[in-house]
Amino acid sequence: MNRRYLIVVLVAAFMSVISCVQAENISRTFFENDPITRDANVATLVVDINTGEVIDSYHSNRLLPTASTMKVITTATALELLGADYRWKTTLETDGEVRDGVLYGNLYIRGTGDPTLGSYKLGNRAFMQQWVRAIKKQGINRINGAVVADLSVFDNGDALNPGWLWEDAGNYYGMGVFSINYLDNTMNVVLRSGAIGSVATVISTEPAYEGVQFENHIRCTEITYDGAFVHGVPFDNKRFLTGSVPSNLGTFGVKGDIPNPGLLLARHLESALENAGVDVSSRASYITEIPFRAGTRTVLYEHLSPDLSEVVAETNISSNNLYAEAIFRTLGTLCSTRKMSDPVSILHSRTVVEQCWRRRGVNWGATIQKDGCGLAPQNGVSPETFVGLMRYMHKSTAAEVFFASLPVAGENGTLKAFLKDTRLQGKVHAKSGSIAHLKAYTGYIERPDGHLWAFSVVVNNGNGKGKAVQKTIERWLIKVTE
Repeated sequence: MNRRYLIVVLVAAFMSVISCVQAENISRTFFENDPITRDANVATLVVDINTGEVIDSYHSNRLLPTASTMKVITTATALELLGADYRWKTTLETDGEVRDGVLYGNLYIRGTGDPTLGSYKLGNRAFMQQWVRAIKKQGINRINGAVVADLSVFDNGDALNPGWLWEDAGNYYGMGVFSINYLDNTMNVVLRSGAIGSVATVISTEPAYEGVQFENHIRCTEITYDGAFVHGVPFDNKRFLTGSVPSNLGTFGVKGDIPNPGLLLARHLESALENAGVDVSSRASYITEIPFRAGTRTVLYEHLSPDLSEVVAETNISSNNLYAEAIFRTLGTLCSTRKMSDPVSILHSRTVVEQCWRRRGVNWGATIQKDGCGLAPQNGVSPETFVGLMRYMHKSTAAEVFFASLPVAGENGTLKAFLKDTRLQGKVHAKSGSIAHLKAYTGYIERPDGHLWAFSVVVNNGNGKGKAVQKTIERWLIKVTE
């Protein structure tokens, strides 16, 4: 090696080390001297995407829980591997034949994970009538069988992520994820609050769900906020209601999960068909696996979801757990080690995500991924991995779609109040993450000189409430961008 070249390399390496040390001193000084974070577990990394210069670094290779920042990994992977125009297919199929206006056989709803069926966020809310018209167009006036929800594509043993806490399982943000998702998999339990010390009365559910049972322990107290929770597991009709609510509140709602969204969809389709004059001889049901040696089916109708780009935007801007988990589970269909006959498992999904980013040169390290939305406290991702992914996505063919899916500080989504009325309002595009005792942000910072910085920050176990930790992170971002 040429001596002059060697000297240049060594000087460059030395200057790089000096730069990293100086950068680390920004965060070290800031977080170790702030009373909110001096005893917390903190990790940061800020890198200039244009030059690769490390602007700020503090324990950047440390694995910490992610909360909802995990969604950027899930959505970026999907855009890379599935494409922004990917659409889920839900098909109406039959294993019988039509003779003289009668379908001799079952009508199957085969789902592939679409999170938007009947969704209040995205999708066509009037899709049910389209399905009915499509069935009648086949000349079917009677079904000598049942409407059956086919839930076989995803492994139903994974319908509720085993890494989630019991306190989250069954709540509106911790619902099960299935091959068929319907009405955001969310059920509103309507209750009436009474005198202090009494137990709130369950009145009804919206939507109505046949067979659901409640063990109710919601106490009416002197609190002034809604402290009620729903707990349960997929396919089980029993739901536990816990916590407390203000006394003498009148009627109110507590959101929880639908035990079996696919079965509810089958029931609703059965009812819509009968209202349209199509008689169905047997009650709606569901299957979790295709019977061995099952015969082939005929596809009668194909329903398509909105484009993945729209689903990704809703996922990141609103931090939608159901959409994130549906995307994550769908990625498992791409797993090269999965046999086509095997249902898609969480392990398949994790394998696809890891292989995607290792092949693209992102430092995956010892990353721990348990889910796609970040609700699992066992998740562990370093700022180095997050920033590496953000840098890659900046040059991806899906760069514009991904960038547009991130909330904008002080303007929309989960960042609407973040950095509001500061010089960084509108300049930070990032995904936030928040679970008990943790705040995290990952995204981009637009600089006045036209440069773009990628950043990631995690504060775990800060000494204060979430709002106080958020304000500390805001001050750090303002400091580091001076």
